[in-house]
Amino acid sequence: MSSAARTSDVLTMLASQKSERLTVGDIIAVLRDRAFALLVVLLGLPNCLPMPPPIPLVCGLVLLVIAIQIVAGMSAPWLPRRLLDQSIARETVAKAVKRAVPLLRRLERWSRPRLSVFDGAVGMRGMGVLILALALALIVAPPFFGQIPLGLAVSLIGLGLVERDGFVVLIGLLIGGVGVGISIGFVYTLFASIMGAFAWLSQAIPGLGL
Repeated sequence: MSSAARTSDVLTMLASQKSERLTVGDIIAVLRDRAFALLVVLLGLPNCLPMPPPIPLVCGLVLLVIAIQIVAGMSAPWLPRRLLDQSIARETVAKAVKRAVPLLRRLERWSRPRLSVFDGAVGMRGMGVLILALALALIVAPPFFGQIPLGLAVSLIGLGLVERDGFVVLIGLLIGGVGVGISIGFVYTLFASIMGAFAWLSQAIPGLGL
């Protein structure tokens, strides 16, 4: 796969692998020199669809590790062996890629290098901080549907980084803000419900001491 290949071509090749399951190590080997940005795209894509646990959690954790390394200024991703050996069904990857490729190809025809604020070491480290926030939101996102805006945001940010298109990155960040708000609301509601249950139990059962 040449360095001039577009994002859609690389993802199509990844989805056409022969094995029934793809490990994280397999995916990084295919992505090669553009591994950071395309890993961001790939970790976002499955979450653009309603996905059952633990897929958003796994994607969020791997994305968190990737974001920390971007903030640290590493030139290529490093993952512990345990994460490299984690796998996902090739059929799941292929399904996400099949839905994403038509949109990616339309975006690639329109996308071009612009708004270079995200280029360079400082810009990339700043992007790492923002991706880290999206990863944390993805980890605690409401199941099945809550991760969809975050998945879309992460995919657009990764694509913008690959194509050096700051405008696409900004669109991703705007959508990501919505997704982060949904995740914060979900966590707050869950916490408030738990505290409300404890308060009810302490009143219903005198001396319980909750």
